[in-house]
Amino acid sequence: MKVSNIAAPLAVAVMLAGCSSKGELDATGGVSAVRSACPVVGVPAETGDITLFDPVTSRDASALDVTALMTNVRSTCNDSGEQIATTVTFDVRARRVRADAARDVVLPYFITVVRGGSAVVAKRIGRVTVHFDAGETRAEAKGAATSYVARAAATLPADVREQLTRRRKAGDTDAAVDPLTQPAVRQAVLRASFEALVGFQLTSDQLQYNVTR
Repeated sequence: MKVSNIAAPLAVAVMLAGCSSKGELDATGGVSAVRSACPVVGVPAETGDITLFDPVTSRDASALDVTALMTNVRSTCNDSGEQIATTVTFDVRARRVRADAARDVVLPYFITVVRGGSAVVAKRIGRVTVHFDAGETRAEAKGAATSYVARAAATLPADVREQLTRRRKAGDTDAAVDPLTQPAVRQAVLRASFEALVGFQLTSDQLQYNVTR
């Protein structure tokens, strides 16, 4: 799944809390990173905007009705309990063609939890209402959604943690070997890696329009 607006890649975030801080030089001269139990937050490609037509079956420029963009996507994570809760907030900026009477436009959006980069394990649908005042062509609204991930599922097994965090000295047989090149280690890291993704809930026609325009 192609995703935009997400944080560091998997290889950067493989070490555990309790080691040095993210980006900190350790005593051996290496650089350590912190792996957070909180999911990475992002917007899947082609789902960050939506276009409405009137009539809905037309794709002519003259039928353009409303366009909206999801922006300022932010998140807060509470990982203090057995369920890791991530609340994602965002702004919706919309524009309509006809600026006549006041109008409310309801736009559906989703939040989904993805495990290991491809497996969707949960999804919820929400709706945000954009209100246009009479005579106005632009409007904004705010949306929010929360995802939950079990701490146990986002925690690496002890043997994998040991392989990732064990200090290696020059001359050791595995000193120059990246633990993530080992299939078992990489798969364990993937299984414990989650993303919380938000975007507009598009119809197949709307998604096709975003892809091909």
